[in-house]
Amino acid sequence: MSYSAAELPPSLSDRLTESILGIIRDGGLRTGDAIPSARELAKRFAITTPTVREALRKLEATGAVEFRHGSGTYVGPTINNVVLANPHRPPITKDSVLQLISARLVIEPAVAAQSAIARRPENLERLEAAVTNALVPPGGPAFALNFHVELAAASGNPLLQEVLASLLKVRVREQQQIRALYDNRGRDHEEHQAIVAAVRAQDAGLAERLTREHLDNIRRTVESAPEWS
Repeated sequence: MSYSAAELPPSLSDRLTESILGIIRDGGLRTGDAIPSARELAKRFAITTPTVREALRKLEATGAVEFRHGSGTYVGPTINNVVLANPHRPPITKDSVLQLISARLVIEPAVAAQSAIARRPENLERLEAAVTNALVPPGGPAFALNFHVELAAASGNPLLQEVLASLLKVRVREQQQIRALYDNRGRDHEEHQAIVAAVRAQDAGLAERLTREHLDNIRRTVESAPEWS
């Protein structure tokens, strides 16, 4: 098979990463489960151990596998995520923060509307518990429930929840910058409360509008901030 310049054949390392992921998925392995050692994989694929280790390092960089010193290699926390971090991503800029907000503006208002339609008591309970996170100042104690991820969870679509959780994890530094800039905790809390009330009332239109307004307020705050690099 021939490849154009724009469609180069996958490298051996890339093919190996796919094969290792196949072993994990075909074996039904989950986060925390051990996978074969580099030596065992090298024997299985009839290649050198250093080549296998290179593929494993690529997977480690995205969190799909993790190394435990003196113990072995295990399935990592992002194995099923559809959005993975780029370990070589450049430093954040004002533009990269605004790009994150723009992406969220496309996704989250529609998700909020769906959450209002598909509202379930157990998801609503978690969403209400997450509201108070807005009162935690930047750099304060970490919180277990992220309001926007729980809003996506309330949609009843696990993939929407995963996409949003993955996006916020991949762009965690931009998200931290957003929290630092949008530092009116009381206002943030009130806006979250209003969104929850709309979801609770199963008012899809209102939930969508309030979520868009909330993100627009954040966008304007970032736009008015001085440039940084």
